[in-house]
Amino acid sequence: MSVAARPVEINPWLRMGPCSPAACVEPPVAAAGVLRRVSRLCAAALVLLAGVPVALLVRRARTTWRARMTTVWARTLLRALGVRVEAAAGAALPAGTRAAGPGEGAGVLLVANHVSWMDPLVMAAVVPSRPLAKREIGAWPLIRTLAAGAGAVYIDRERLSALPSAVATVAGALRAGDTVVAFPEGTTWCGRGMGEFRPAVFQAAIDAGAAVRPATLRYREGAATSTRGCYVGDDSLLASLLRVAATRRLVVEVTLLAPVRTAPAGRRPEARAALARIAEAQVRAAVERPSGAIRRGRAARTPVTVCTAQAAMPASSGTVQPPDSCRSRPISSGPRAAST
Repeated sequence: MSVAARPVEINPWLRMGPCSPAACVEPPVAAAGVLRRVSRLCAAALVLLAGVPVALLVRRARTTWRARMTTVWARTLLRALGVRVEAAAGAALPAGTRAAGPGEGAGVLLVANHVSWMDPLVMAAVVPSRPLAKREIGAWPLIRTLAAGAGAVYIDRERLSALPSAVATVAGALRAGDTVVAFPEGTTWCGRGMGEFRPAVFQAAIDAGAAVRPATLRYREGAATSTRGCYVGDDSLLASLLRVAATRRLVVEVTLLAPVRTAPAGRRPEARAALARIAEAQVRAAVERPSGAIRRGRAARTPVTVCTAQAAMPASSGTVQPPDSCRSRPISSGPRAAST
């Protein structure tokens, strides 16, 4: 008698991207000298240590004051590492959605593509906000203090049974008027492509009546997309940190798109899935468009390097093998170009 196999349970928080340091990370366009690298690392260490008493001081302060202090601290740390942040605002809204006007709903769920361990710092430097963090961070002695000072909202990504309480926690923060930053891909990519947005966290915005604001993160050196800041595959935090310190003129380009809501219709799964697709489409259109096309309005068919999800195939062990390389190929500048 045959026994039907049990369906594989998909964790909406945990994903694995196809990128790896060996396949995706390239040499810097301009390398920093040894003295500059050491000075950057020392300055970053000082900022981290100085952040502990600040975090202890503001963790019980009003949300607005805490968010502002976190913004100042994040900007200082990125500056110490030699990373410059450039913020811009986009406005394109897809059909069937509407911008969320002032005073509508509660807080804002800010969602972006995920490239690096620096992403939460970058978003905090641009928008006063609270990060959505994995529960494991709460066990790291120094980082947990800094995360608590930033008002981090924790999720347990290992247990599916904790999903409803995690969504409820985020919804509560949004009802309180907070801006919560989430990275719905559930994993990092090298920055030349992106994965699908998982819909789970979008339920919190629906439950709280909050707007969703998509944003894009693009790491670049000059006009070209850079993979120097990525944190992917079997990469270590130390290795990624050393790469950042060794790179001159690393810029993170943040584009904030218009907040949107969908009309509340249909069942909960369909509503959050639709909201996730809308946000993902907006982010993907900017991430997979050449940086020069965004900044200078260049023509379509500009060559760009893209990592594709098809390049990652499951191995017999159940792990995901990284792609052999990222392929350079021309893409059009339309919103559906080079989908991964």
